[in-house]
Amino acid sequence: MSTIWLFDLDNTLHDASHAALPEVSAAMGAYIQRELGLTQAESDALRRDYWQRYGATLLGLVRHHGVHAGHFLDETHRLPRLEHDVRGHAHDLHALRALPGRKVLLTNAPRVYVRRVLRVLGLARFFDQVITVEDMCMFGHLRPKPDARLFRHLAARLKVHPRRCVLVEDALENTRGARRAGMRTVWMQRWTRTATWGAAALQRVSMRPPHVDHRVTRLHPLRRLAGR
Repeated sequence: MSTIWLFDLDNTLHDASHAALPEVSAAMGAYIQRELGLTQAESDALRRDYWQRYGATLLGLVRHHGVHAGHFLDETHRLPRLEHDVRGHAHDLHALRALPGRKVLLTNAPRVYVRRVLRVLGLARFFDQVITVEDMCMFGHLRPKPDARLFRHLAARLKVHPRRCVLVEDALENTRGARRAGMRTVWMQRWTRTATWGAAALQRVSMRPPHVDHRVTRLHPLRRLAGR
């Protein structure tokens, strides 16, 4: 039976830490300060709290402050220099083309942003389906990664057993959610390893948590996992 590949986007298929995340982070902080009337310190603390509790700042804002998800995503992902700053790896084109099985892009990023990034990278044609945060509603509530219910629901929609699915992802919390749903996981460390976070970061990526099946720094080795 063929493998179902679930690929994250940011810091998995491109260097989002260079192209987008610093600007998105600053825009999120400014949005929270403006809309909720908070200081920068209060905004930073709120974001940390919601990230730790829900895995996504947006969920906390929607649940506790009535923030409209679409407005938040639009305001924080304008990124006028995105097309200029996006950078990936040329060999990813060949690796995705050669990788057997169905390929699904599964990202907590908004649809307009995802389309812009994929257009620059030239990767859209390799995916059978693109699922963005707008598509992650269940029973009227947002359920983005790392919610295990999202992964179970996705497997049901794809009509496959979760064990046939492999999540390729840079965020460890998301691999934990996929494992709880019964999926296999691959931790992409390409840009994590090159980040300027010092010795602590290098020690962190040298470990393999129990919810991670494999660690990779490029896409080519994934072919060896196909069909397992």
